Amino acid sequence: MNSTELIWQYQNPFIESVYVTADVIDGLNHTNNTAYVKWCELAAWQHSDELGLGLADYKKLNRAMAIVKADYEYLQATRLGQELLIGTWLVACDGKLSCERKFEIKRKQDGQTVAKGAWKLICIDIATGKPKRMPNIFRDVYCAAIVNS
Repeated sequence: MNSTELIWQYQNPFIESVYVTADVIDGLNHTNNTAYVKWCELAAWQHSDELGLGLADYKKLNRAMAIVKADYEYLQATRLGQELLIGTWLVACDGKLSCERKFEIKRKQDGQTVAKGAWKLICIDIATGKPKRMPNIFRDVYCAAIVNS
């Protein structure tokens, strides 16, 4: 199934493709839940890079968007060799301190949603770890990328 044929919870997802490999298979012969968390992180970084804010920018500005709450819903098992598509979107940004990001993970072969995730993020000072107002570039880039439901 082509990723453009899939129905996503929001329009125009940023999509990262991954394959279920032997190192993420657990004792029940399906993908360990921790792999989905890592894949969401990968997709979020790739999306941020595509928007123009990468890790080097974060370090230069001494600011980062840090996860303060993460929720995951595991809907179906996935197995060795399957290709998964991780769709991600920014769905809220207050332009001051916080953003929200959503994820939907689909099995490419049949288009089934196998997991969903949501993050609440706040801007922090990297050196202190304390909340700090977003730099203008964060607001300009992240708030402009918000999708409507």
